[in-house]
Amino acid sequence: MSGRTSVEASVAAVLEHVTRDLLLDAVRGMVDIASPTGGERPLATWIAGTLAANRVDAAVQPVDAHQASAAATVPGGDGPSLMLYAPIDTFTAGNESLDVPGASATWRDDLRPVAVVDGDVVEGLGAGNPKGHAAVVMAVLQAFRASGVVPPGDVVGGFGAGGMPSFAVPGVGDPERVNTGHGVGAALLLERGFTTDYAVIAKPGWHVLHEEVGLVWLDVLVPGRHTYAGSRHRLPYSNAVATAGRVAIALEEWLDGYAARHEHATMLPQGIVSSVHGGFDRLAASTPAEVRLRLDLRLTTQQTPPGVVREVRDELRRLSEQLGVELRVRQVAAIPATHTPTDSPVVRAAVEAFEAVDGRPHQVTTGNSGATDANILRMRGVPTARVGMPKVAATPDGGEIDFSRGMNLVDLVAMRQLAEVLVRTVMLLPGAHDGSGGQR
Repeated sequence: MSGRTSVEASVAAVLEHVTRDLLLDAVRGMVDIASPTGGERPLATWIAGTLAANRVDAAVQPVDAHQASAAATVPGGDGPSLMLYAPIDTFTAGNESLDVPGASATWRDDLRPVAVVDGDVVEGLGAGNPKGHAAVVMAVLQAFRASGVVPPGDVVGGFGAGGMPSFAVPGVGDPERVNTGHGVGAALLLERGFTTDYAVIAKPGWHVLHEEVGLVWLDVLVPGRHTYAGSRHRLPYSNAVATAGRVAIALEEWLDGYAARHEHATMLPQGIVSSVHGGFDRLAASTPAEVRLRLDLRLTTQQTPPGVVREVRDELRRLSEQLGVELRVRQVAAIPATHTPTDSPVVRAAVEAFEAVDGRPHQVTTGNSGATDANILRMRGVPTARVGMPKVAATPDGGEIDFSRGMNLVDLVAMRQLAEVLVRTVMLLPGAHDGSGGQR
């Protein structure tokens, strides 16, 4: 049998086991277990237990008493090893007291960690991102094991804790830890026993990406005078809240041009003023001595975090002179942008797999500004491609799909398509055409 024929036969044999029921069970099981950043251990335990029950070698990898990742391995031939990776924590917490009004003005059903099935659509917290993608990885591992197909090299399933760009969630996990997000689980997987030759991260987007923006979080400190409402007309007055509003508006206007100035290759790095903190809620009679604005700026492979800090500092000098206050900036988090060459075997395999499923030549998507754990994997020396599902276009109830609801919807048909892309990518890596992949 020729190499190409052998690949197609192996792909068909694996996909025979990727059933609708398998995908549905995986995504419902994940959605129904709350996994806010820092509190993923129950979900990691369920993933490892479910895989082990289906004869896949799997284990929980603790980060602390509350946070854990899961990892699993399907043994392969002597070809390169491949990690199929997806994070397992959700963007919001699944707790009304923590998510309202930040994520929504009112509490909604899709924000709950409860899976609701309507035809081929599953709705619930994280159903699309990240749990639908992680469920596909789970299903692919089980299908390889059930089919008896031996992949060209070992296939590792990585289900990482702390994949969201988040600091510690109030009331979740270990209160002494601040490093619960920003890829902590992915980094530990690679450090402690699960380094592979290549990786594919499953995250939203019906395309193959080979590079991603990084991010820098900055605090802008806006000074004022702490004083009393009854003395406004008698004492020197400088309201840091009012000044912070002017600074936020000026920075948002400046950020409109930031992306255009730094566009590079497929990356169009955006920036936002994300939050404001200051003053005493209990004491409305006073003004604060300082207000903090938090910024998220994305950056390309042509930028560095310190360079972004300097660029913001330059703009703040101009604003300081204009407003008559001394604005300061400090860096609070940073992850560099990363790149895998397009001729890397994993990118070539993923593109070929995508084209076989999509039926059209792959078009590189530009204007991207989303950051994922792909950066963590590449920073650890693992060439990585990204592929995922399109967002659900219409809800069963015809309601609006805003950012949060888009994260919380997944289509089982799209899950099956992503599963095929992943299976084909596994079989198309070097080693698939030399007889090392086949039936066991």
